[in-house]
Amino acid sequence: MNEKDKEKNKKKKPGGIIGFLRDFTYGMATHGMARHALKTRSSMEHLFILITMGDMLGIPILPPYYSLRLLPHVVPQITTWKRRMLREKDFVDSMY
Repeated sequence: MNEKDKEKNKKKKPGGIIGFLRDFTYGMATHGMARHALKTRSSMEHLFILITMGDMLGIPILPPYYSLRLLPHVVPQITTWKRRMLREKDFVDSMY
């Protein structure tokens, strides 16, 4: 074991009954809401990129001037956005 692994093990929250109860309460009460919030955030980010960088897919919505101004903020997400937009989708994909 190297030093980084030892530090990670030290940083973990304490186990026992209190840790179990905390995790159990989180799972029962807020885990679903947290997943839904992350999924909503992801959808909004992809919609924002579609509106601003839609020219890449042939959907011009904003003038290129504004798209170029926003480009530095969007560059890290462009590859995943393109992959998601151009992926084949089934009817059952929208359910999950």
